[in-house]
Amino acid sequence: MDAPVTAAPSTGRVLPGLRGVLVVVEGYWTWYRRNWRATAVSSVLQPLLFLLAFGVGFGTLVEGGGRAAEATGGASYLVWLAPALLAVSAVQSAAFESTYPVLSGFKWQRVYHAMSAGPLTPAQVALGHLGWTVLKSAGSGAIYVAVIALFGGVASPGILLSLLAAVLTGAAVASLIMAFAATVESEGAAFNSIFRFVVIPMTLFSGTFFPVDRLPEWVQPLAWVSPLWHGTVLARDAALDVWRPLPALGHVAYLVALLAVGTVLVTRLFTRRLSR
Repeated sequence: MDAPVTAAPSTGRVLPGLRGVLVVVEGYWTWYRRNWRATAVSSVLQPLLFLLAFGVGFGTLVEGGGRAAEATGGASYLVWLAPALLAVSAVQSAAFESTYPVLSGFKWQRVYHAMSAGPLTPAQVALGHLGWTVLKSAGSGAIYVAVIALFGGVASPGILLSLLAAVLTGAAVASLIMAFAATVESEGAAFNSIFRFVVIPMTLFSGTFFPVDRLPEWVQPLAWVSPLWHGTVLARDAALDVWRPLPALGHVAYLVALLAVGTVLVTRLFTRRLSR
């Protein structure tokens, strides 16, 4: 999504750090509140369709006892699946917002150039877009939580912590993909590979629909490096009131580390490209 940003009148000086970032976020919000219908399907309806198809539909076919009950910790498949889909929704939304909209900001609509021509630095532009992506993910996730509660997919107030875990996961993924998008000079064909070989495999093999320990042993380490797996474990444990402090700390640390690396890369790459 690309959005025109109405920045403060130029005074020949750059806006202070956080204020500049918030100006960018405000610009995206101004655009979104007038055009939110254009992204409603991808940000809200798509994860709900996943929930209905797999949680309500396929979930009725999952055996209620034996290995199925052991895999879901005794919870219904819908309750077990819902927090994972919350994390998936955040990651998919973050991936989309961090690909073509970023390329458009540089190459097609060139809104980043317009922003940085005013009292905003390239780093503020980068952090503002990243901040908007995280804010939008949180809003979509809150709507999703409300709807799954109506379908009986919420077992405890811990689902609110699941939302925080999902937003952190989406932010980590967004920062890394946005940094990559800042290096793309072509028409965006490289993004097809991101969705085909990164986002879709993460969705399928990060413990979303079945526990990772059901995978072959040689595949499991590939799942462990996926940020979505860490986010899914955090979200699911919180939703099911499973408290494991040390593993949770490890998952959070991994996601925060990815976010920190991605944030450094995205600010540097935006600065390099917009300073040409």
